[in-house]
Amino acid sequence: MGDVNDSGISPLHSAAAEGHTDCIKTLLDVGYDPNYMLHPWIRRSYDDERKSALFFAVSNNDMASVKLLLEAGAMTNQDPVKCLQVALRLGNYELINLLLRYGANVNYYCRINTTHFPSALQYALKDEVVLRMLLNYGYHVERCFDCPYGDGSHIPENFEGWTCPVIKDTLFCEVITVYWLRDLSGHMVRIMLDYLDHVTLCSKLKAALMEQKQWPEICSIQENARCLQHLCRLQIRRCLGRLRLRSPIFMSFVPLPDRLKDYILYREYDLWGQQGSSPG
Repeated sequence: MGDVNDSGISPLHSAAAEGHTDCIKTLLDVGYDPNYMLHPWIRRSYDDERKSALFFAVSNNDMASVKLLLEAGAMTNQDPVKCLQVALRLGNYELINLLLRYGANVNYYCRINTTHFPSALQYALKDEVVLRMLLNYGYHVERCFDCPYGDGSHIPENFEGWTCPVIKDTLFCEVITVYWLRDLSGHMVRIMLDYLDHVTLCSKLKAALMEQKQWPEICSIQENARCLQHLCRLQIRRCLGRLRLRSPIFMSFVPLPDRLKDYILYREYDLWGQQGSSPG
């Protein structure tokens, strides 16, 4: 192991980079650390400054190697560019779900061009399966409805164009109302309301929603009190927290009927799980 420390790279990195799953298993069996990180001087040779063997496996879309590393205790949030972001970019539902089950942070923020809402949503704008997956695992959807302008104009006084603060804190209402995404706004917001109590729609978002076919249903939800059953689910999820909710072991010990656990976990909206359980 001393040679590994001197070299700054583990054989696990090399095996994961080349997709040698059998080598990964052998190395793990003899005690190599799945969380050994590349030395900074090696890391700098990669544009994304990757650190972990898991990142190499995820980048290769190598499910078998990813499973081995995760089962051996590889941590999912160690790299500057998150493994979940890479999986979302690849569009591999199974890989996304696997990383989320092992604790990938659904509320990560990109290092550049940060939005006001967690960055993962950018990969789910046109994909309900991914959107539901993120929301089921505790995505901070409330951030999508934060807007300092409310009913007022969204153009600040003395506005001179793009500034650093604007680029670093772009609001959801500004993203979803651009002309090439505007038609998605109704569907997106309608889905998000399944995971929220009452929310306030700012003037910009409301103007876009009024043009969509989902607007009457959104109005009905917003104008009426949510059912007690739904409000209880939201409160239970808040009390449990994201990490407990995604842990099958923890949930198995919760003294509740399975049907109630499924309701708390939004199983009725688990589109990926439903696809996997459908007959061939």
